[in-house]
Amino acid sequence: MKFYVCIKMVPDVYAPLQIKDGQLIQDADRMVLNAYDASAVEEALVLKEKQGGEVEVVCIGASKASETIRKALAMGADKATHIVTSGDENFDSGSYARVLAKFFEDKEYDVLSLGKQSQDTDAGLTGSMLAELLDLPYTTNAVGLNAEGGKLTVKRQGDTGQEMIELPTPCLVTCSNDMNEPRIPNLKGIMASKRKPMEQVEISSLSISEDELKAKTQVLGYEEKPEREAGKKYEGEPEEVAREVAQLLDTEANVI
Repeated sequence: MKFYVCIKMVPDVYAPLQIKDGQLIQDADRMVLNAYDASAVEEALVLKEKQGGEVEVVCIGASKASETIRKALAMGADKATHIVTSGDENFDSGSYARVLAKFFEDKEYDVLSLGKQSQDTDAGLTGSMLAELLDLPYTTNAVGLNAEGGKLTVKRQGDTGQEMIELPTPCLVTCSNDMNEPRIPNLKGIMASKRKPMEQVEISSLSISEDELKAKTQVLGYEEKPEREAGKKYEGEPEEVAREVAQLLDTEANVI
């Protein structure tokens, strides 16, 4: 099977950060492979090892993103494409989806996979937008994949339990970081990654208009998370307390 895995370079969530005057200040040198995308890469590699095939990763980002791409190659991906940007763009989920749709419009593949969201925005929208633009069957929040007979069986984590969904190929799936434990590249993999092909494609060569690239959403600012209000403590006889709580839930919280 031919897998394309879309990956993203994101800030390290364990790096120090602060909010000042409504702006988020992060350590620009602490950039990593998005954890959800790492799980998507791992699952593609597992299927490749079982059934053969090829895994190619695709990343949109500035020149620094090549370091993140090498991490995926060191894990075992066969090759990569780096869609190079200046790094000054203000992209949202729709921007990324439109760039990827343009890139994939003439490509052949069995499965496109992405992390279900990225650690920097947690929007979780690019995968579904891309599937719509490419007119692909898709499912989200996968926690397991199995390929057989030209079809992909997806174990999906739903709100009330796990669902088993069968997709024809080509298809698109977004992956949860609960899917697996991504492998840590060993020295052999790291050395091999330096010899694997990484094609660089300038974003300007994809013939995407400025309007298509322009973000349709805007972050107005950041605020510290408000402190949680202290809980209310009830004292007295159990029956009286239960009656009072039930009345509160009914009249004030409106949940009964």
